[in-house]
Amino acid sequence: MKKPHIFNFAVAYADSDAEGIMYHGRYIEVGERARSNWSKNIVIPDGDLGFVVRELNIKYMHPLLLNDEFVVETQPVKIGMASMTIEQKFVKDDKICAIMNITIAYLGSDMHPKAIPESIINMLQK
Repeated sequence: MKKPHIFNFAVAYADSDAEGIMYHGRYIEVGERARSNWSKNIVIPDGDLGFVVRELNIKYMHPLLLNDEFVVETQPVKIGMASMTIEQKFVKDDKICAIMNITIAYLGSDMHPKAIPESIINMLQK
């Protein structure tokens, strides 16, 4: 399997609650940043809308705290005909703090599911 994409992040004051624990909703925002960074080289053919989030799941295992530095490891774990599932692990000091799984669907210009172009699948499998 291909190595995951690594995105570095540190918990800032604005990311945490009164106890200094990273707010649960921030995981989605940070994960989205990491996913956008991972996918910046994916070229969507003209006319297609591209990928949209269809489903999102998060499992929290260990809290991230104010000033913690961590990485988000992003990689596709399942590529289907018109969708794919991406796993994102929030890791600090080799400890998995949270795992987020996102299913994204590929849409054509008519906003309906469409087969993921071969060029994208080939790029993801390199």
